[in-house]
Amino acid sequence: MISEQDWQDAQLLWDYQQMHHESRPCSVAIGLGSHDLGVADTTVDLYRRGMMPLIVFTGATSRTTQDRMPRGEAEHYRDRALELGVPADVILVEPNARNTGQNITLSRALLVEHSIDVSSVLLVSKPYEERRAYATARKLWPGVEFVSASTPMTLATYVDAIQDARRVVDMLVGSLQRLMIYPAQGFLISQDVPDEAIRAYKRLVARGFTSRLVPVVI
Repeated sequence: MISEQDWQDAQLLWDYQQMHHESRPCSVAIGLGSHDLGVADTTVDLYRRGMMPLIVFTGATSRTTQDRMPRGEAEHYRDRALELGVPADVILVEPNARNTGQNITLSRALLVEHSIDVSSVLLVSKPYEERRAYATARKLWPGVEFVSASTPMTLATYVDAIQDARRVVDMLVGSLQRLMIYPAQGFLISQDVPDEAIRAYKRLVARGFTSRLVPVVI
């Protein structure tokens, strides 16, 4: 059962993850693989608006996508974009990444392989992954400007779309934990986390929203 306090805390984490970047034309868009086909839809919308000439979809499968996307997240994203009318020759597929860091490094390598000059990237993710994706990309791909993007929606609308409220709250908790612990491990740049977000995170962990936490070695 998710309490009213849980929802308030989840909303705090959701709001913090939003980067509020204004979309602008970039060299390429990178759509980060996940269970959420909305990432592909938003990438297509940005392409239609002339925000980039090229799309990279990146992602293998994970425990949350192996049944829904058995051929890999990037391949299913590509299929979705083709269904929506995007030409096949403007889509590159990176099918091996299994985490956000690999999304960035393997996409970068793919673009180098295709001799694509990149000065700016539209980084398209799930709404609650904007900040972590941005911090990861800034760490692993210096010298490139990143503009965060996701499907504009409220937490309530997102939960309705996913149809799994607990999974969404668990993932919000997991995303904030990574933002706090990964800078020390060299995985992403440090971000200031407001005290109220940290308190919300601790309350949700105490309430058992822990399935997406990573083990911490002390």
